[in-house]
Amino acid sequence: MTVSNNIAIRMATKADLEVLVRFQIAMASESEDKGLDENTLRHGIATTLSSEDLALYIVAEIAGKPVGTLMLTWEWSDWRNGRFWWIQSVYVASSHRRLGVYSAMHHHVLSLASEDPTAAGIRLYVEKDNDGAQATYCQLGMVETHYRLFETEFIRN
Repeated sequence: MTVSNNIAIRMATKADLEVLVRFQIAMASESEDKGLDENTLRHGIATTLSSEDLALYIVAEIAGKPVGTLMLTWEWSDWRNGRFWWIQSVYVASSHRRLGVYSAMHHHVLSLASEDPTAAGIRLYVEKDNDGAQATYCQLGMVETHYRLFETEFIRN
């Protein structure tokens, strides 16, 4: 666990399932005006919490109360013979924004990645109209890449 400015950062556990579900529903609604299927989301997070190979969740707490979270995944780069760490599913409770919560989580991720000899860098994607988040990422030293994101989504029930 890392503690900075009264913000404690730790790895999520199975006991965090409901707060992670609540935060992800709020994040999708606020950032993309998108509703998520709560049952699918709950099963997705539970699956993740049961396997460190899929992803890891990080939780930020103030006075023992969860106030932020993010998820880490990895992508192998043959060009670099290493893994990019992807920061995803970032959420900070509205009452705790602009207090350094995301910065504390970001620095924790940087610390973890710097200890991984296979780490090639850290990446994230952000909603194109989320100017506040983009400014935060720039202030933390991240730079916008020349890549654009494309996808084909499979809808399964």
